[in-house]
Amino acid sequence: MASDALRKAVAEFIGTFALVFIGAGAIVATGGSDLLAIALAHGLTIGVMVSAMAHVSGGHFNPAVTLGALVGRQIPVRLAVVYWVAQLVGALVAALFLVAALPASAWQPVALGTPQLGTAGTLGWDVSPGSAILVEAVLTFFLAFVVYGTGIDPKGSFRAVGGLAIGLTVALDILMGGPLTGAAMNPARWFGPALVAGLFDHGYVYIVGPLIGGAVAGFVYSRLFLERPTY
Repeated sequence: MASDALRKAVAEFIGTFALVFIGAGAIVATGGSDLLAIALAHGLTIGVMVSAMAHVSGGHFNPAVTLGALVGRQIPVRLAVVYWVAQLVGALVAALFLVAALPASAWQPVALGTPQLGTAGTLGWDVSPGSAILVEAVLTFFLAFVVYGTGIDPKGSFRAVGGLAIGLTVALDILMGGPLTGAAMNPARWFGPALVAGLFDHGYVYIVGPLIGGAVAGFVYSRLFLERPTY
């Protein structure tokens, strides 16, 4: 039988692959114009993959969520690094699969679903990098907080709702933040498509914002609501 760390890494790879393949794929398929479809594609994918893989790895599929678990002492440092590698590789491979499956004429206009800041052309104003970092941090805080409340906390409601609450959080975050920042909430979700599409504009927004949000959520939940840390 495969080692526990390998099983967890493969689970994180598959879940992150699914998120990017379906989420970014939905952006390509709709030309980025159907916010509801894009929100549901991301949310439903996370919901089903968390339900399928949470018993193996916790169903993070997101470096920011893993950082939140690390800050809250719910995962050891070495395993967190394994998760981060698996998540980034999963996102990259998914982006490569999309490029192989879809014509360039479809994915190039939307940069393979790479999150981007809203502009005056679509919003009536340009979203500044500072505002985008704040939005990404808040949205990711909600996501990581719900992961703690439903999946990490042994007194949480995971057995009752499965990945539904986590998937719904992703969807509602996108409904608000999608037009503003793309609502990545996830450095891996940005990394894979950005690297393959070659679009790195304001890339730091999708690293700094989510990591801050995940870390704050992990700190707040673990200090105020968890009885004791695991590590």
